[in-house]
Amino acid sequence: MRSWDLVLFSLQSLIRYRFRSAMVLLAIGLGVAAVVVLTALGDGARRYVMDEFSFLGKDILAVLPGRNETTGGLPPVTGVAARDITLDEAYLLKQRLPAVLDVAPMVVGSAEVSYQDRAREVLVLGSTGSLLDIRQLSLAQGRNFTASDIRDSSEECLIGETLRDELFGASAKVIGENLRIADYRCHVIGVLAGRGDAMGTDLSDAVLIPVAAAQRIFNTQGLFRLVVRLAPGLSVERSTALILAAMTQFHQGEEDVTVVSPDAMLSSFDQVLGVMTLGVGLIASVSLLVAGVLVMNIALISVGQRTDEIGLLKALGASTAQVAKIFLLESVISSFIGAALGLLLALIILILATQILPGLTLRPPLWAPLVAVGIAIAAGLVFAWLPVKKATALAPIQALQKG
Repeated sequence: MRSWDLVLFSLQSLIRYRFRSAMVLLAIGLGVAAVVVLTALGDGARRYVMDEFSFLGKDILAVLPGRNETTGGLPPVTGVAARDITLDEAYLLKQRLPAVLDVAPMVVGSAEVSYQDRAREVLVLGSTGSLLDIRQLSLAQGRNFTASDIRDSSEECLIGETLRDELFGASAKVIGENLRIADYRCHVIGVLAGRGDAMGTDLSDAVLIPVAAAQRIFNTQGLFRLVVRLAPGLSVERSTALILAAMTQFHQGEEDVTVVSPDAMLSSFDQVLGVMTLGVGLIASVSLLVAGVLVMNIALISVGQRTDEIGLLKALGASTAQVAKIFLLESVISSFIGAALGLLLALIILILATQILPGLTLRPPLWAPLVAVGIAIAAGLVFAWLPVKKATALAPIQALQKG
């Protein structure tokens, strides 16, 4: 029997047993679609997080209180340390180090912000006008902080667009209006445009005040972190060493701060989220193994129902190897068609999901569809082996009598 004849015979068998073939195609298709869709979601989430932190240019460093002793790990998140970073140290860092072009100290907390009879619990971020310049935040209305001294505590504030809409209304003129933040009063001098991310934080529903005022509101002298913009000319590694040396000197010889470069932070996030995506893909691959078990069960039923066909083929001179090829080829064709249908289903799902979640770029990594199709075909072959072995073991007379 020629190879083409084997293919035609296998296709005819798949068409003849439509329901059985449909079950195999459905199981394999759903398994492949699950692998592709879940890995696309995982990879889309990874790209989304990386984009959220992409504003950290190569000339930006973050200085956090607390020493990270684990090589390659993420920096301290909460800023818990034996010694705080103070506003005076931020001021001296900019004054003494030519490598530091600008510094934006940050104090972060949550407080109730009220205007007349409206109140809202929001994020309160204490910083300076330098933060907007370093982060390249834009203003929809008004102006930035103008105080030249980072220790200034003027009664000014910037608000996000969401907070403006909630407290004043979208069309209201807010510049010059007074807000109350806990026991602190300030007048609005500007409105941030859009989402306005700062270190991954959405500022559209937040209020920005001078850092010294935030220290007074939250009764703290320590800073959450420093965002440092480097002067051109020095490498990031050299600038990091100079900042660490200066902070160690400020802290009486104790190196108890962490300086994070954008590349290190993004590399850590990328590795963690990449492993998570791979894990999700492997979990989804289990569904393909389940589909393989279904292929084996259906193939066993098929062998039982087609014993007369097997006996006739052998009586007409078909060898054991040719009979094995017929059943294995049917399994491979079923797996391939099921995988193709699964890829098509995954594509449709991802297109619909992109319409629902326009902020996410849902594109599976290249390895996902290749691995999914490979596992589907391999599972079809491996799990079909037992039924094939049973089919080829039948003698022609035995098979015809059973049929």
